[in-house]
Amino acid sequence: MCGIMGVVGADDAVRVLVDGLQHLSYRGYDAAGVAVMAGRDGQRRIEIRKTAGTLDKLKSLLSGQPVNGRIGIGHTRWATHGAPTDCNAHPHTDKSGKLAVVHNGIIENERVLRQKLAAEGFEFRSQTDTEVVAHLVSKYLGETCDLHCALRKTLDVISGAYALVVMYIDEPDRIYAARKDSPLVIGLGQGAGYVASDIPALLPHTREMLLLEDGDVARVTGDEVIVWDRNDNITVRQSKTIMWDQEAADKGEHTTFMDKEMDEQADAAARLLAAPLMRHEAPSRVVFVGCGSAYHASMVGRELLGRLAGIPSDVMIASEMRYEPELSLEGTLCLAVSQSGETADTLAALRQAKRRGASAAAIVNAQDSSIAREAEAVQWMHAGPEIAVATTKGYTTQLLALLRLSLEWGRANGRLSASDAREWEGELGKLPELMRGALADRERAERFATAHIAPRLVFFIGRGLDYATALEGALKFKEISYLNAEAYAAGELKHGPIALIESDALVVAVCTQSRLTAKTVSNIREVKARGARVLALCRESDEAGLRAEADEVWTLPDAPDEVMPLLAILPLQRLAYETAILRGCSVDKPRNLAKSVTVE
Repeated sequence: MCGIMGVVGADDAVRVLVDGLQHLSYRGYDAAGVAVMAGRDGQRRIEIRKTAGTLDKLKSLLSGQPVNGRIGIGHTRWATHGAPTDCNAHPHTDKSGKLAVVHNGIIENERVLRQKLAAEGFEFRSQTDTEVVAHLVSKYLGETCDLHCALRKTLDVISGAYALVVMYIDEPDRIYAARKDSPLVIGLGQGAGYVASDIPALLPHTREMLLLEDGDVARVTGDEVIVWDRNDNITVRQSKTIMWDQEAADKGEHTTFMDKEMDEQADAAARLLAAPLMRHEAPSRVVFVGCGSAYHASMVGRELLGRLAGIPSDVMIASEMRYEPELSLEGTLCLAVSQSGETADTLAALRQAKRRGASAAAIVNAQDSSIAREAEAVQWMHAGPEIAVATTKGYTTQLLALLRLSLEWGRANGRLSASDAREWEGELGKLPELMRGALADRERAERFATAHIAPRLVFFIGRGLDYATALEGALKFKEISYLNAEAYAAGELKHGPIALIESDALVVAVCTQSRLTAKTVSNIREVKARGARVLALCRESDEAGLRAEADEVWTLPDAPDEVMPLLAILPLQRLAYETAILRGCSVDKPRNLAKSVTVE
């Protein structure tokens, strides 16, 4: 959540900051601002420009009130403490205006610290937790006259998750950065240094990146970066060269990132199929942790592990696992699933599982992310940059990674024979082309969305693996079209939800699991009898039977049941997308949502 950008040594700091924030806007935000070191020597000052709303509003503000300088910090805020107002927008300053701070994360003891600082005479102008940080650093500067020491003392006092960047008038050639449980990347340029919350913001300026670890504090100048670890010892963090280019994170010929990323799913699958699997022996038991779409992928993973590898497993919503009784997980593999690798709840759940004795592995897309560093083994998704908030290729590469791991562990523990393994190799080889076929029919989704642009209620139903697909389909539908969509295991309809079915309801029935299709047909008949319109999604071989039951049938190529979740979600993504476009919704950046959820 939120975006941070900082620069030292730029010819035009404002241009660099705003451009960087633009590249981070996919993370979700409702306010934006910059702080720039202006003037020289005795006339030096920090100029703040910030506003609630979009980056376009910030650009308009800067056009009317320009500011020039070579050093600055910027921020796009997603509101947690206080409403999205001009006053609550970042950056925040201390009372003197000599210090400016931007912050991602949540300071958990903010209220206690605010009360204490207020009692000491510090005046607060915002409702944010970040302003507490500004006042604390200012307080300790009064005691030490050294920003590094003041920042370290502040970090010793605050608790929670944070990525912080601080600038100070009396140290005009540098900015300081610190992180705990919230990502920060430092870019190493020629005569310039950069700080950002994600790599795409830095790619226009440099490919040499240095990733801070938890507890690090860094001093960034135009010529060097010095890093202190959590014990305040100077340490070396190895830089790395980012190989993918900015074009991979741009729209290209597509009008939206989500449209582009849906179309990239077959190629992403081909990359993952060609990539090596993580090295980890077949576990005796697995507990999956994930949030949102990653949780739905984990539900599929649980079923695949049971079918193909005979491995029992549980799936936990990461935010719920954190509060479970701390019973032993000795002998269990905790498999964390996260596209960004920075999901705060998933990271915390993984750490809790390790404390309880579990070994740790992860399926992530972002290399050097917090979850990847925490895990003992990592399966990379190879999806490439995913910018749209609603995941598409992230989800399907998670499914494919789980399918491949299930097959590998099934082979390793003797559940799958050599001939089974060869047969599966052939099936996986067909997958990218099958996905391209399932993605091809745009007009079908657009036509259906036009005819059902505003249903009062949408139910997605399915059984077995189709239930996980229904959950993910409903999530896509609600998060980008803002329509009321819910998903149910089809057999649960008669246990309450069917009371909501009337003639203006739309039911999307996912029927791709051969042995369960007849059961789901009985549920289709139940909702049809109460006036609902039904869209059925099935295999080509089942089309004739479904035509007699549903109002409309969309078909998918026949493939093994375990592959069908990878194909079935594709037309549901497209349906959600076309509905959202017709309704005029912000597809890439849905309201109230963020790409990387780095707060609890």
